[in-house]
Amino acid sequence: MKEDYPVFTKWYKVLDWIMDTTEKYPKSARFTIATSTVNTSTALLEGIIEAIYTKDRTHILEKLNLYIEKLRVYMRIAHDRRYISVRQYEYISEELNETGKMIGGWLKREKTKLPV
Repeated sequence: MKEDYPVFTKWYKVLDWIMDTTEKYPKSARFTIATSTVNTSTALLEGIIEAIYTKDRTHILEKLNLYIEKLRVYMRIAHDRRYISVRQYEYISEELNETGKMIGGWLKREKTKLPV
């Protein structure tokens, strides 16, 4: 069922990339920015799963937008501190934007549904 949702499939792949990338951060950053990045990324995946299996998704989807915004900041810090390259930063920025659009569209659709 989860595979029927493109946002789940996309974020699953992005999370794998994030986990691989943060493992290469310097040791001094592993318990700060790397941990926060991975925890927020996994919370985003958990939220997507929760939204798939919940009828009233609006509050969950709004929370997912907040996670995406946090990840944008974490990745910008990682780029500024040179933990990730320009190419990596461009990749993750695009993935976060696409995921945000997908969640935003889902949220918009949920808000226009008629109450049961």
